[in-house]
Amino acid sequence: MKVKFIHFFGIACLFLCILTVAIAITINFVPLYAFDLDYFSIPEKLGISKTVLLENYHILLDYLNKPWITELHMPDFPSSEDGLFHFYEVKKLFLFNYAVAAVTTISTIFYVFFMKRQRLVWKLIRPFQWGMLIPFVVLILIALNFDQLFITFHEVFFNNDAWMFNPSTDPVILALPESFFMHCFILAFALIEVTIIAGYFFTKRIAFKKE
Repeated sequence: MKVKFIHFFGIACLFLCILTVAIAITINFVPLYAFDLDYFSIPEKLGISKTVLLENYHILLDYLNKPWITELHMPDFPSSEDGLFHFYEVKKLFLFNYAVAAVTTISTIFYVFFMKRQRLVWKLIRPFQWGMLIPFVVLILIALNFDQLFITFHEVFFNNDAWMFNPSTDPVILALPESFFMHCFILAFALIEVTIIAGYFFTKRIAFKKE
């Protein structure tokens, strides 16, 4: 019973670790935003240089990532009260994600060592096999109807409509088009898929070698 509980808890921590770490990497992967600035010709559309847009983006990321930064002020983008409130809610989600990532990473390390010591690594093979399907399904949903997925995501994580930015009061939304967030989703779930596949083959190799 003890081993079953540890296995169940460990698998949950393992997949939460993969999810939250992938999210952490994605939200801080500035090269993606730099690429999209060129890909969607955002500087030309807004009449603002790429350098200035990246400077404001770094300011936004600093606010979202660092608990000690309590005010958001992007010099080239004024923000409404609703806009600032939404970014505050996003900041809380960022910090919560980091906390979960830290806890589950440590838990996963202990879990993997426990399973290896008990010669039960083979039990991870099936969860990894099933886990491969989830990112694949999400990527298909993104390809079929990202607009609805984007709306549903906000309805699940936010209990208000502050995320529906008005470009006239929160022009930063023009520098953060929905297509950029689509690319973020794709990157995150691609990272998850690659990690799960790598975990599957690594686990299989270890299991056959040790068992």
